[in-house]
Amino acid sequence: MKVLLVGVGGVGEAIAIMAAKRPWLEKMVLADFNKERALEVQAKIKDNERFPVEFVDARNRGMIEELAKKYKVDLIMNACDPSFNETIFDAAYNVGTNYMDMAMTLSHPHPETPYTKTGIKLGDYQFARADKWKEKGILALLGLGVEPGMADVFAKYAATHLFDEIDEVNVRDGANLIVKGYDFAPNFSIWTTIEECLNPPVIWEKGKGWFTTEPFSEKEVFDFPEGIGPNECVNVEHEEVLLVPRYIDCKRVTFKYGLGDEFIGILQTLHLLGLDNKEPIKVGKVEVAPRDVVAACLHDPAHLGPLMEGQTCAGTWVKGKKDGKERNVYIYQVADNKESMDKFDCQVVVTQTAFNAVIGMELLAEGIWKATGVEGPEFFDPLPFMDRMAGMGFPWGMKEW
Repeated sequence: MKVLLVGVGGVGEAIAIMAAKRPWLEKMVLADFNKERALEVQAKIKDNERFPVEFVDARNRGMIEELAKKYKVDLIMNACDPSFNETIFDAAYNVGTNYMDMAMTLSHPHPETPYTKTGIKLGDYQFARADKWKEKGILALLGLGVEPGMADVFAKYAATHLFDEIDEVNVRDGANLIVKGYDFAPNFSIWTTIEECLNPPVIWEKGKGWFTTEPFSEKEVFDFPEGIGPNECVNVEHEEVLLVPRYIDCKRVTFKYGLGDEFIGILQTLHLLGLDNKEPIKVGKVEVAPRDVVAACLHDPAHLGPLMEGQTCAGTWVKGKKDGKERNVYIYQVADNKESMDKFDCQVVVTQTAFNAVIGMELLAEGIWKATGVEGPEFFDPLPFMDRMAGMGFPWGMKEW
C-alpha cells in the first residue's frame, strides 16, 4: 500500500513510526506545512526512500491532489486537525483514492437553540456524499483513531458477541497523566480539545434522535481500571455518538471525558475571553484566529513525552441484556506513557490514537476489511481489528459488574 500522510504532528509521527515496521507498507509520503517537522520524523525512521517528505498546505485541495497523483497512492491518511477535513476528503474523492481520518468534519451549532437542538452534526458533510463515493468505487473510512475508532470497534464487538439487547453505549475516557514541570500542558492538540469540549455535546436516544446539552453537563464519577481510578467525567461532543446509532441497535449513546475541574475552568475562561474563536480577527495589520494564538503559546504535545508520567484509558461501557439477564461491560484499552516512550519514542496519547489507524490501513491493505462509500468503524467485523491490538503493543481488556 502507498499512503499519503497529510499531517506529521504527534499522531502523524506515531503513525509513520508504527507503519514503518509493517510489511504491507510500500511507501508513506510525509506531507506537512512544516517541512522541517516532517524531516525530523523522516530522520527518526531512517528510511528516506519509503518515507519521502513533501510540503503541503492542507487548505489547498489541488496541492493534495497533485501529491496523491505524483506518488500514485492507494490511500490518503488525514492526520490533521479536523478543520482541514473537507478539503482533504474532497481531494481523495477527486483523485479517486481511498481516504481515512481520525475525526470527522466539523459541526456547526444550531443558530437559535444550540444547547437543545443539533445544527450541522459531526460528519454530516461526509455522510451526505456517501452515494457519490460508492458510485466511484472508493472508500472513506471515518473516525478510526482511539475515540472515535477503537471505541466504535468495541461497541460493535459488544453488539455482535456480548449482548442480545443493548440499552446504552457510553464511551468513557480517563487518565492519571501528569506533565512534570507544568501547571497546564495539554497532551493533545489544544485546537481539537477546545473544539470538542466547548461545542454543545451531542446525545442520542431512540425515539428522540440526536439532541444537545450544555458543555460539561451530567457529571458522573467513573472508576477506570488498572490503577487509574475514579475520574469525574462530563459530556463532550464526540463522533461516537454520531456513528454508533447508524450501525448498532440501542436506546442511548453518550460520550464523557474525565477532564477535572481545573481543566474545565481554563477552557471556560478561554471561551469567556473569546480566545476559543477559530475565525481570524484583525490585530494591527495582520489577521489571526485567537485559537491559533492559544495553540502557539502552548508546548507542542508531540514533544512532551519525556516529561509525562502515568496511564490513559479509553473504552466503551455497554449496558443491556444477555440470555435474559442484565449485563454491564466496560471494554477498554489502558496505555502507559513509559512503555510508549520506550517502544515508539512518542508520548502515550498520540500512540494510543495512532495504532488504530495503522491497524485499519493494514486490514484494508490485506483485503480483510472491504467496502465502498462512506463508513464508520462499526461497519466492519471487529475481531480482526481486536486480534491485532496486543501485537501492536495495545492489548484490550474487559471488566464486568
